Amino acid sequence: MTTSSPRANWSYPTAIRFGAGRISELAEACKTAGITAPLLVTDPFLATQKMTKDALDSLKSAGLHAAIFSDVKPNPVESNVYAGLEVVRKGGHDGVVAFGGGSGLDAGKVIAFMAGQKRPMWDFEDIGDWWTRADPNGILPIVAVPTTAGTGSEVGRAGVITQEKTHTKKVIFHPLMMPKVVICDPELTVGMPKHITAGTGLDALAHCLEAYCSPFYHPMAEGMAVEGVRLVKEYLPRAYKDGTDLEARAHMMSAAAIGATAFQKGLGAIHALSHPVGALYDTHHGLTNAVFMPYVIAFNRKAVKEKIERLAAYIGLKPRYSAFLDWTLALREELGVPHTLAGLKVDDQKFELMSKMAPKDPTAGGNPVSLTKAGALKLYRKALEGTL
Repeated sequence: MTTSSPRANWSYPTAIRFGAGRISELAEACKTAGITAPLLVTDPFLATQKMTKDALDSLKSAGLHAAIFSDVKPNPVESNVYAGLEVVRKGGHDGVVAFGGGSGLDAGKVIAFMAGQKRPMWDFEDIGDWWTRADPNGILPIVAVPTTAGTGSEVGRAGVITQEKTHTKKVIFHPLMMPKVVICDPELTVGMPKHITAGTGLDALAHCLEAYCSPFYHPMAEGMAVEGVRLVKEYLPRAYKDGTDLEARAHMMSAAAIGATAFQKGLGAIHALSHPVGALYDTHHGLTNAVFMPYVIAFNRKAVKEKIERLAAYIGLKPRYSAFLDWTLALREELGVPHTLAGLKVDDQKFELMSKMAPKDPTAGGNPVSLTKAGALKLYRKALEGTL
């Protein structure tokens, strides 16, 4: 294993303890956040893993009244949230440790948010000022521990939950959903299978790329996004090739946090197209984003040509749009990502429905080219046919 790994404490966008071995600080982090009875929320697979059991044991050994909840789907659904809420209330838990990849992190954060709310969850969807409907005093503190390097949900103020009735992914938002303390320990990602390393890493790339291309004005977010793309270019192939390369794992964990911090500037059509697919076919979110990425890059060309040329130069490519597009295609191939939707076992049977869903997705508004139903349908077809 490569042991050289950066270590730091950051205060932006929240308190982050970054570095190998820092999971040992979990109990102290809970106490810092004012949590005495944490509910550790994760997914069914991680619940069986040694690192999760060790984390739970460390909480109990520190005198904290800790328990675990793992009834969480890969794309969390509302019933997962309400099941977790029942555990919170019956167990008298006063905080949440959101532990895992995007599913565990998002579910844990929304459970903590909903713990003291009296209105239905969908009343707090990320629309306008709907978040002001919430009772801030009812939101439990959160400590977040990512075990993948992609979603960046550990530094986000929202959670993506699928509404089961409509099979639609919805974003639940509140500023106080930002975790009080984050532990980014790259050692926790060492055991990730190659396909998860690829999918989550390309999710981080999608976040950085779409934030950079979004037409909204946010130079700070845009600057972070550029460096996030560079980190992915330099270190994702290394992490994929050698899962024990701790330096590469650490830099990918940074890229994930960068992406989620940057995309407050906006996302775009990659996510807008991906969310309906994930909701209807239960595909891996990052891998789905990766499939759509080059088709959206080609679709957006006229609007972001100069920006992409600058980005290409920064990451060491020729300052050409084609060079950046070719790099993304080559990276996907190197990481074993399918070129078309067929590789995700997605056909054209629901294209009409998804083409109506995609432009309504909250991420669509950040795309530099307006995403219409016709445009979404065209992109779905191209992604199935494999034509750019």
